[in-house]
Amino acid sequence: MPITHPPRPRRLLPLMLCSTLPAMALAQTSTSSGTELADGNGAEMNPLVITATRNRSSEGETPQKVTIITREQIEQQLAITQDPGQVLSNLIPSYSPSRQKLSNAGETFRGRSPLFLVDGVPQTNPLRDSARDSYTIDLSMVERIEVIHGASAEHGLGATGGIINYVTKRPDGAGVRQHAGIRLTSDDDFESEGFGHKLDYRLSGQTGDWDYVVAASRQERGVFYDGNDELVGIAYPGELQDSESYDLLAKVGYWLDDQQSLEASINHFDLEGGDDYVPVSGDREAGVATTARRGNPDGDPGYNEVTTARLAYSHADWFGNQLDAQLYRQRFRAQFATTPYFPYQDGDGNTLYDQTRNESDKVGAKFTLSRDGLLNDRLTLTTGLDLLQDDTRQMLVHTERTYVPETRFRNLAAFLQGDIDLTDSLRLHAGVRQEQAELDVDDFSTVDRSTDDGDPKDVTRDLVDVEGGNPDFDETLFNAGIVYQATDWAQLYANYSEGFGMPDVGRVLRGIETPGQDVDGLLQLQPIVTDNREIGARFDWDRYGLELSYYESNSDFGERLTYDQASGTWVGSREKTEIQGLEVTGEAQVNDAHRLRLTYTHAEGESDTDGDGSVDTELTGINIAPDTLKLAWSAAWTDRLSSHLQYSHYFDRSVDDPELEFDGYGLVDASLAYRLPVGRTSLGVENLTDEDYFTYYSQAARNSDDYYFKGRGRTLTLSYQLDF
Repeated sequence: MPITHPPRPRRLLPLMLCSTLPAMALAQTSTSSGTELADGNGAEMNPLVITATRNRSSEGETPQKVTIITREQIEQQLAITQDPGQVLSNLIPSYSPSRQKLSNAGETFRGRSPLFLVDGVPQTNPLRDSARDSYTIDLSMVERIEVIHGASAEHGLGATGGIINYVTKRPDGAGVRQHAGIRLTSDDDFESEGFGHKLDYRLSGQTGDWDYVVAASRQERGVFYDGNDELVGIAYPGELQDSESYDLLAKVGYWLDDQQSLEASINHFDLEGGDDYVPVSGDREAGVATTARRGNPDGDPGYNEVTTARLAYSHADWFGNQLDAQLYRQRFRAQFATTPYFPYQDGDGNTLYDQTRNESDKVGAKFTLSRDGLLNDRLTLTTGLDLLQDDTRQMLVHTERTYVPETRFRNLAAFLQGDIDLTDSLRLHAGVRQEQAELDVDDFSTVDRSTDDGDPKDVTRDLVDVEGGNPDFDETLFNAGIVYQATDWAQLYANYSEGFGMPDVGRVLRGIETPGQDVDGLLQLQPIVTDNREIGARFDWDRYGLELSYYESNSDFGERLTYDQASGTWVGSREKTEIQGLEVTGEAQVNDAHRLRLTYTHAEGESDTDGDGSVDTELTGINIAPDTLKLAWSAAWTDRLSSHLQYSHYFDRSVDDPELEFDGYGLVDASLAYRLPVGRTSLGVENLTDEDYFTYYSQAARNSDDYYFKGRGRTLTLSYQLDF
């Protein structure tokens, strides 16, 4: 007869394993001042622990703005759109409008780069940013998304704009549970080329000391049509339209005893573009959009292929401390389409054009030790050590030439964080993190990107030889914050934090044109340190909540992307940058059936383009999102019928460059959901009014006839899901 173990105490839920352990049935009420959980009887439980923080912070108690995107909110968005970038833009204040492409270049967070994590594992590639790091997991695998606003060094380099942590699915409860879903997508004219579908399945359960989740999804996307019923153009970096993807996730957790647990997980994500359409250049000056037509593009399809493996251990009482350890490994491959910048000749003497592929392999570890109850239960100390080794290169696929040399990045960081209750209503947070990093680059030769001039010897030549080197960096990063609970309904906070990031090393190395250079002497390889200052207030009046925050984000030696028209590349210009912004988030639970939500964001920034130490030029849409107003209304009409309506308005924006001014637009989305006797169904409509518009990126980030894209027109999504 099998031995039955009692349920594990929920108070022992480990930081890095909480996504996999069984959970009670929870009803969630979200306010701007925090998300409180209640059990089925309405009894209040503890606020939600944010696993993206290393010190076990609770939502609504942090000295900086934090947004928790729940599974309910994710499902509301997936009923409307399958674009991960659009989901993030709809739900995260100060996140740029989606490009609606596979590339997330130009999708910034508070004007800077976010660090994407999956269960705490970094997805961002620090050495050669392929702008694909938000497309490494299907959102059907995600339980919630934790968002830390502003520069942070909690998880090392990369979070100059903030942290976006995807927390994967956990078992739905004791015993065996299954989920199956199907989604059908079409344009409003039901063109066969625009049809798409998605299937997903999940098996989870708990038995004795074990729990597990196994999930799979597969999606086929049709082409996109704009509000004028014309094909949306095809982009070189990568496409979501006319693509196929699948995701496989497996997680298993094991309790060694009441204090210790292990978890192993692996996720494989693969997205490959179709091979059926070619771009048709537009005419930006004449207002003619870039479109597409059926054809056979040169080269192989672009793709994202990412495999992430993770092993985690937690001990709830290791000599009185909470211990969490994590080992991870990631294999990342991002292939881009063919461009006219890499000519070569085949065996018959014909001039062909190559395409590039980013290859990155990461190995890392995180160790966190936390002790609370100090100083009469007023002080909590958290310390830890992070290790990372990243090997990255960018190669030319067909000629096997090196475009970006293989570069090894080693990073070691130790940190100490303290949180102390100065009084019953005043709490101080402070910490320090010491970063040590080293680059290792061998001697290499840059590739000539010139087009064919008729000389067959020129089309595959190297340009200049560069001497390798081992530059190293040593940075000490600080953070300090304070939270003051002024009344039962009002909370004030202030925060200073520093973020640490690398410039795009690949862009620097591949762009060297002057002979005699060496890696150690390149000033552009110095790290980016971003200072983030923020003040804010949270108000919670039972059914109503409001949060206000103002931030400043400054870098003395930042990085601003500029486009080199001659070479067809984006170049990282190292300049002083200053960004300021305001975020307003409000929620109203009008009654038990109706909830309203409002967000408003404003941001502006400048950079020092002449090097005199003072900022002088406005940042464009490649960095800064437009001022944005978003309104949402969720309603439960009956026990079976619910609806969601949302409106996003992007305001006009003018900058110093008249070619990159932005004419704003507004988009309306809606969905209806109905619970059937067996399963549930929903109908979502993206761009309900069929607005015909050019995307923010096309208008404000890049002056190009080839990248002058319209946004997606009215799109229908019909879904059915079954839990059993």
